[in-house]
Amino acid sequence: MVRAGGVAAHLPTSGLDIFGDLRKMNKRQLYYQVLNFAMIVSSALMIWKGLIVLTGSESPIVVVLSGSMEPAFHRGDLLFLTNFREDPIRAGEIVVFKVEGRDIPIVHRVIKVHEKFLPYVGMVTIIMNDYPKFKYALLAVMGAYVLLRRES
Repeated sequence: MVRAGGVAAHLPTSGLDIFGDLRKMNKRQLYYQVLNFAMIVSSALMIWKGLIVLTGSESPIVVVLSGSMEPAFHRGDLLFLTNFREDPIRAGEIVVFKVEGRDIPIVHRVIKVHEKFLPYVGMVTIIMNDYPKFKYALLAVMGAYVLLRRES
């Protein structure tokens, strides 16, 4: 309550005055509200786990965070993911994958599928990113080779 010019005036209560509302409830109403909240949370978790089982995907629903997939997907779009291993990946499809060490999955369009290609050829790049000292040592060796090599 605030006094304004000698007259008592009530300020509108905000949604942030939760504790005041909780104190006004009797125990039965409070238990009912807690039970409702627990039911909502458990229902959401059951739906999420059910989607994981149905889709075979660790993250069945993701949100597009960047504009890199426009015009197909815009920032804020929801993507419903499936992970059916029987379907081969083809050029032009949208794939979502998770990189170790990152919490956010990455969404990309497949440009070309290489079925007969050197396996693990990209491991050099991964090793150089995971071990920066190895990268600098490799660059130093290559630089020394170029500088010390004599052309005949």
